Amino acid sequence: MASFNKVILVGNLTRDPELRYTPKGTAIAKIGLAVNRVWTNEAGEKKEEVTFVDVDVFGRTAENVGQYMRKGRPILIEGRLKLDQWDDKQTGAKRSKLGVVAETVQFLGSPTGGDSGSPAPAAPRAARPTAAPNAPAAEPVEGDGPPESDDVPF
Repeated sequence: MASFNKVILVGNLTRDPELRYTPKGTAIAKIGLAVNRVWTNEAGEKKEEVTFVDVDVFGRTAENVGQYMRKGRPILIEGRLKLDQWDDKQTGAKRSKLGVVAETVQFLGSPTGGDSGSPAPAAPRAARPTAAPNAPAAEPVEGDGPPESDDVPF
Protein backbone atom coordinates (compact mmCIF):
# COMPACT_ATOMS: atom_id res chain seq x y z
CA MET A 1 0.00 0.00 0.00
CA ALA A 2 1.31 3.45 -0.90
CA SER A 3 1.99 6.10 1.73
CA PHE A 4 2.12 9.88 1.57
CA ASN A 5 3.34 12.13 4.38
CA LYS A 6 3.28 15.83 3.51
CA VAL A 7 2.17 18.87 5.49
CA ILE A 8 2.06 22.56 4.55
CA LEU A 9 1.60 25.08 7.35
CA VAL A 10 1.48 28.88 7.46
CA GLY A 11 1.59 30.51 10.86
CA ASN A 12 3.54 32.69 13.27
CA LEU A 13 6.49 31.71 15.44
CA THR A 14 5.51 31.33 19.10
CA ARG A 15 9.08 31.81 20.32
CA ASP A 16 12.54 32.66 19.01
CA PRO A 17 14.20 29.70 17.23
CA GLU A 18 16.43 27.48 19.35
CA LEU A 19 19.53 26.77 17.24
CA ARG A 20 21.91 23.96 18.17
CA TYR A 21 24.55 21.86 16.43
CA THR A 22 25.14 18.12 16.56
CA PRO A 23 28.68 16.91 17.36
CA LYS A 24 29.21 16.42 13.62
CA GLY A 25 28.24 20.04 12.91
CA THR A 26 24.69 19.66 11.57
CA ALA A 27 22.52 22.65 12.51
CA ILE A 28 19.12 21.99 14.10
CA ALA A 29 16.58 24.75 14.75
CA LYS A 30 13.57 24.01 16.93
CA ILE A 31 10.66 26.38 16.42
CA GLY A 32 7.10 26.63 17.65
CA LEU A 33 4.37 27.56 15.18
CA ALA A 34 0.86 28.87 15.87
CA VAL A 35 -1.62 28.18 13.07
CA ASN A 36 -4.95 30.03 13.33
CA ARG A 37 -8.30 28.99 11.90
CA VAL A 38 -11.16 31.51 11.84
CA TRP A 39 -14.73 30.60 10.92
CA THR A 40 -18.31 31.72 11.44
CA ASN A 41 -20.66 29.36 13.27
CA GLU A 42 -24.37 28.84 12.50
CA ALA A 43 -25.34 31.69 14.85
CA GLY A 44 -23.16 34.11 12.86
CA GLU A 45 -20.48 34.39 15.57
CA LYS A 46 -16.84 34.48 14.56
CA LYS A 47 -14.84 31.68 16.15
CA GLU A 48 -11.09 31.16 16.27
CA GLU A 49 -9.05 28.03 16.89
CA VAL A 50 -5.28 27.98 17.36
CA THR A 51 -3.13 24.89 16.81
CA PHE A 52 0.41 24.85 18.16
CA VAL A 53 2.97 22.77 16.25
CA ASP A 54 6.61 21.99 17.07
CA VAL A 55 8.86 22.05 13.99
CA ASP A 56 12.45 20.83 13.52
CA VAL A 57 14.55 22.41 10.76
CA PHE A 58 17.93 20.99 9.70
CA GLY A 59 21.11 22.09 7.90
CA ARG A 60 21.69 25.47 6.29
CA THR A 61 17.95 26.19 6.40
CA ALA A 62 18.10 25.86 10.20
CA GLU A 63 20.95 28.39 10.33
CA ASN A 64 18.92 30.85 8.24
CA VAL A 65 15.87 30.38 10.46
CA GLY A 66 18.03 30.95 13.55
CA GLN A 67 19.57 34.09 12.05
CA TYR A 68 16.54 35.80 10.50
CA MET A 69 13.38 34.62 12.28
CA ARG A 70 12.00 35.88 15.61
CA LYS A 71 8.90 35.34 17.73
CA GLY A 72 5.76 36.57 15.99
CA ARG A 73 7.15 36.44 12.43
CA PRO A 74 5.02 34.67 9.79
CA ILE A 75 6.53 31.62 8.10
CA LEU A 76 5.51 28.89 5.65
CA ILE A 77 6.70 25.36 6.42
CA GLU A 78 6.52 22.42 4.05
CA GLY A 79 7.54 19.11 5.54
CA ARG A 80 6.47 15.78 6.97
CA LEU A 81 4.88 14.53 10.17
CA LYS A 82 7.06 12.71 12.69
CA LEU A 83 5.94 10.86 15.82
CA ASP A 84 8.32 11.02 18.80
CA GLN A 85 7.84 8.40 21.54
CA TRP A 86 9.54 8.10 24.93
CA ASP A 87 9.06 6.87 28.50
CA ASP A 88 8.27 9.54 31.08
CA LYS A 89 11.14 9.58 33.61
CA GLN A 90 8.88 10.53 36.54
CA THR A 91 5.91 8.24 35.97
CA GLY A 92 7.35 5.61 33.62
CA ALA A 93 4.35 6.08 31.32
CA LYS A 94 4.69 5.93 27.56
CA ARG A 95 4.52 9.42 26.02
CA SER A 96 4.28 10.58 22.42
CA LYS A 97 4.19 13.84 20.49
CA LEU A 98 3.42 14.54 16.86
CA GLY A 99 5.65 17.15 15.25
CA VAL A 100 6.84 18.32 11.84
CA VAL A 101 10.24 17.96 10.19
CA ALA A 102 10.64 20.88 7.77
CA GLU A 103 11.82 20.18 4.24
CA THR A 104 11.37 23.71 2.85
CA VAL A 105 10.85 27.03 4.62
CA GLN A 106 9.69 30.38 3.27
CA PHE A 107 9.95 33.57 5.29
CA LEU A 108 6.77 35.64 4.96
CA GLY A 109 6.00 39.27 5.74
CA SER A 110 8.40 42.18 5.83
CA PRO A 111 12.04 41.64 6.82
CA THR A 112 11.74 44.32 9.52
CA GLY A 113 9.38 42.17 11.56
CA GLY A 114 7.11 45.07 12.53
CA ASP A 115 6.35 48.75 12.18
CA SER A 116 9.53 49.96 13.88
CA GLY A 117 11.34 50.36 10.56
CA SER A 118 14.51 48.69 11.81
CA PRO A 119 15.51 45.09 11.18
CA ALA A 120 14.96 42.51 13.89
CA PRO A 121 18.11 42.03 15.97
CA ALA A 122 20.08 38.90 15.28
CA ALA A 123 20.07 36.35 18.07
CA PRO A 124 23.36 35.01 19.36
CA ARG A 125 24.33 32.00 17.30
CA ALA A 126 25.23 28.70 18.86
CA ALA A 127 28.89 27.83 18.53
CA ARG A 128 29.57 25.39 15.73
CA PRO A 129 31.87 22.54 16.72
CA THR A 130 35.23 22.74 14.99
CA ALA A 131 37.25 19.79 13.79
CA ALA A 132 40.77 19.10 14.96
CA PRO A 133 43.48 20.50 12.61
CA ASN A 134 44.55 17.05 11.39
CA ALA A 135 41.06 15.58 11.22
CA PRO A 136 39.81 14.29 7.85
CA ALA A 137 37.49 16.58 5.90
CA ALA A 138 33.78 16.24 6.67
CA GLU A 139 31.70 14.24 4.24
CA PRO A 140 29.41 16.27 1.98
CA VAL A 141 25.84 16.61 3.26
CA GLU A 142 23.05 15.39 0.99
CA GLY A 143 20.25 17.95 1.50
CA ASP A 144 19.01 19.48 4.72
CA GLY A 145 17.41 16.38 6.21
CA PRO A 146 17.80 15.14 9.76
CA PRO A 147 21.01 13.29 10.57
CA GLU A 148 20.48 9.55 10.54
CA SER A 149 23.18 8.55 13.03
CA ASP A 150 23.96 11.84 14.78
CA ASP A 151 23.12 12.32 18.43
CA VAL A 152 20.75 15.28 18.70
CA PRO A 153 21.75 17.54 21.64
CA PHE A 154 18.16 18.17 22.85
